Amino acid sequence: MSIPNTHIRAVLDGYLERFPKEADATGPLVRALDGEHELSSPKEFRVGHVTAGAVVLDPCWRVLMVREGDRGPWLLPGGHLIDEDGALDEASLSRLTQATGLEPAQVEPAADPVPLDLDIHRVPEDAGRGEPEHEHFAFLYLYRATAATVPAGGGASGALAWRPHTDVPSARLAAKISQTLATSRAAATREAGEVSGV
Repeated sequence: MSIPNTHIRAVLDGYLERFPKEADATGPLVRALDGEHELSSPKEFRVGHVTAGAVVLDPCWRVLMVREGDRGPWLLPGGHLIDEDGALDEASLSRLTQATGLEPAQVEPAADPVPLDLDIHRVPEDAGRGEPEHEHFAFLYLYRATAATVPAGGGASGALAWRPHTDVPSARLAAKISQTLATSRAAATREAGEVSGV
C-alpha cells in the first residue's frame, strides 16, 4: 500500500510549523494535496509527485552525495516512493540504503522527526520515457553516520563521496546544515561544562 496523502499532509504541516517562512514555496504541493492527486505515485504528473531523500553527515560534517557517471552533478541520495513504503521517513532510509549500500545500523536518524528540508524542483520533460515536465517534492531527512562509516566505491546510483556541506543543491539547505552544526557544537560545549563542573 502506498503512502497516503493524509500522511504527506501531516508531515508537511509539521514541517511548516517548524519552517513557516517556506509556506509560499509549498503552494504547488498544497494544491496537489487539495486536488487529491496521487502524490506517492511516480506516474503522477498533473503537478508532480513526492520523493524521499537523505542528508547524511559524517563526524567531520561532510555530506554524503552520489553521482551518476563521471561528469554528472553531485546529488543527495534519494528516489521515488514505492508501494512498500509505509511512511516518508521510512522511505528516506530505504532510498538511502538502496543508493549508497549503507545499512540502517550504520546511520542514526536525527532525534527530530521533522524533515530537515523540502526541496521542490522542476524535472524537465523526458520524451523517451513519456514523462512531461513536472515537480519533485523531495522530503529530506537528516542522518548522522557512525565514525567508521565511509562508503568505498560506488553505490547503486553510481559514485559516492563525502562533500563539503556547501556543495548541497540549495543555499537554504546548506544554511540549515550550518545551523544544525552550530546547535550541536553549543550542546557539546554545555555538556562539557557540566561534566567539568564549570
